Amino acid sequence: MKKLFFFALASMATLQLSAQNIDKIITREYTDHLIKTLSADDMQGRGTFTPGIDKAATFIESEFKKIGLKPLAGEASFRQSFYKIKLTPEPTKLVVDGQTIPQENILVIGKSPMVAFNQTNGDGVVKLDTSKTFIAQYRTLSRAGKKQVVLVSEKFAADFKRYKSFAGRGAMLDEKDMQNPTQDAMVFVLGVNEAKEFNVEVKNRTEKLPLFNVAGMIPGKSKEKELVVFSGHYDHLGITKSVDGDSIANGADDDASGTTAMIALAKYYKAQKNNERTLIFVAFTAEEIGGFGARYFSEKLNPDDVVAMFNIEMIGKDSKFGKNTAFITGYERSDFGKILQKNLTGTEFTFHPDPYPEQNLFYRSDNATLAALGVPAHTISTDKIDIDKLYHTVKDEYSSLDVENILSTIKAIAKSATSIINGTDTPTRIPKLKQ
Repeated sequence: MKKLFFFALASMATLQLSAQNIDKIITREYTDHLIKTLSADDMQGRGTFTPGIDKAATFIESEFKKIGLKPLAGEASFRQSFYKIKLTPEPTKLVVDGQTIPQENILVIGKSPMVAFNQTNGDGVVKLDTSKTFIAQYRTLSRAGKKQVVLVSEKFAADFKRYKSFAGRGAMLDEKDMQNPTQDAMVFVLGVNEAKEFNVEVKNRTEKLPLFNVAGMIPGKSKEKELVVFSGHYDHLGITKSVDGDSIANGADDDASGTTAMIALAKYYKAQKNNERTLIFVAFTAEEIGGFGARYFSEKLNPDDVVAMFNIEMIGKDSKFGKNTAFITGYERSDFGKILQKNLTGTEFTFHPDPYPEQNLFYRSDNATLAALGVPAHTISTDKIDIDKLYHTVKDEYSSLDVENILSTIKAIAKSATSIINGTDTPTRIPKLKQ
């Protein structure tokens, strides 16, 4: 009985010591420093391919260095650099039955620097069915991989103009895609009912642009080859349309809050020195324009080596479930969430399944690429995404955040991940998506 009593006292003392340690390491002052810096106006909204995101990356690198992280294996620095090829559409030349079509009536889908075809060497003409929706037919044709002219009725004028604005932004390709570019082009033309003869010339300006994740690691001990990933995306929308004189989309909640959490967790686990598995901490780039950073990161490692991924996105306000709560996307797909909650037994914090299944959040963040490969990769969030009026606006600033909510969530993640990082628990794998 005495042994049990002393064991209980020792356990309580250990828990209290752990709580004291975490409160000393993950402080309000420290998290304020991180999130205020990342969401400051001089970061210019951390838009991809801008000086602002370079400045943010430099700041994250400096924090990793202070903490004492190491670059990833094979990397010379904390920047995991790669490139994308941006295709910017130039005016399309389209002549139909001797008539030159004005640019405002042309919409092109294609990922080649240049494509030219006519009725003899193309794949003919398609006319959209007015009894069906524009979007369904648009999506089907965009995947066809053909060289065609698509006739669009004036009935679809509003849809046509909306999708033309999207297509006008261009496309992003990997460098390898330019080695053998596709030669397809779907050319939608508005207000033309017949096309017996046509000549098409599509051109895109190409530009090689640099991208960089910022990633560091704490090598594991007995299970060094097994990886646990903590992540958040550090890009946002950059400079946008001015509202009340403000044009900087600071992205304080989206996702300076998640990036702050990732850095604070790195500081905490480095101080603990008890990780049996290797811990990777990564700030992803280009989440807002296609998740390119997470995709590149996923390609550089073996997904079978990744035991779990804690992707943290928007934890700056109370969740739908109230104080000291957060939700986990894809909760039902593995026992990741159950493990986390087990480790929080006796605390006031609780994790819940994603309450917004209609939003498809599980495949809308940087966990998606690894999750598709079978990794128990989940996103932790507190955002009320269905009613969040500050989301993707210039009003997403530090002043709108509940920093105590950020602190409690970070500390809950730190405690709940304990058995995963020390090798005691291994979450079940997620069924791989069929390629």
